[in-house]
Amino acid sequence: MAKELLEFEKPLIEIEEKIEKLRSYVHVDDPKINSEIEKLSKRSHELLDRIYAKLTPWQKAQVARHPNRPTTSDYINMFIEDFTELHGDRHYADDPAIICGFGRFKDMPVVVIGHQKGTGTKDKIFRNFGMPNPEGYRKALRLMQLAEKFKKPILTFIDTPGAYPGIGAEERGQSEAIARNLYEMCRLEVPIIVSVIGEGGSGGALAIGVGDRIIMFEHSIYSVISPEGCAAILWGDGSRAAEAADTLKLTAQDLRRLGVIDLIVKEPIGGTHRDPEMAAQNLKETIAKALKEIESIPGDKLAVMRYEKFKKMGAYKD
Repeated sequence: MAKELLEFEKPLIEIEEKIEKLRSYVHVDDPKINSEIEKLSKRSHELLDRIYAKLTPWQKAQVARHPNRPTTSDYINMFIEDFTELHGDRHYADDPAIICGFGRFKDMPVVVIGHQKGTGTKDKIFRNFGMPNPEGYRKALRLMQLAEKFKKPILTFIDTPGAYPGIGAEERGQSEAIARNLYEMCRLEVPIIVSVIGEGGSGGALAIGVGDRIIMFEHSIYSVISPEGCAAILWGDGSRAAEAADTLKLTAQDLRRLGVIDLIVKEPIGGTHRDPEMAAQNLKETIAKALKEIESIPGDKLAVMRYEKFKKMGAYKD
């Protein structure tokens, strides 16, 4: 059980408290206690399953933002071997909000790029809560260009509330850096697999999100704006975020139906933060499947297919 329960998980509190109290007597070899723990654990699991089977879009947003949800660095540690991180954009600075480097995925050399929100207060501040500055996107682009030079697939991991909107970021060309990445990613002649592992917000997410296959965890979110931001703009009231979340169609299920993403990754019951190892294994298998589908396609054809894929997104009315 994750230590931090979300508001809609509160029905679990009483059961979990009983389980913890009984486990405090674990040194007592009492079959009755062990049996009761087993029954309560089963009830907790069933209740959690029922809760997560009918999450609203706003509740999914809360799961996607859970402070214990695994980050890019967690997935790198769990299934990218021999990872070597590279730093700096060769123009201004390094940006800790984006992790980039070379590694091996199932014995295949790859380039890995991902947002990093951080864990714990100090690290979150250091990582700017996963909100990149322009140098982060330029660092990512530098790694993408190296991937193309050496003909290596690119794996990206999206988990950001959006690009950092500070004055310094704007002065250093935030919008240009994002636009440049969109332009260049459309033209890269190597496979690109994008995974939305938490929240994907606006251009800050899309700047590393142009890929041949877009993968998304079932309780992640991906949207042009946060529910709070949308509510503030539409109604002048950020507290109507739940209503905005329904309107934005930001869930994996909505986006798959609309053709924005390609594959949905099953999460452990209760979210990836409850069983990171299982989540990592599911994501690893899905990435491997996606790579296998496109690895034999010539690079020039792959770039054309990727461009056409994104052109077809959305609905148009004359």
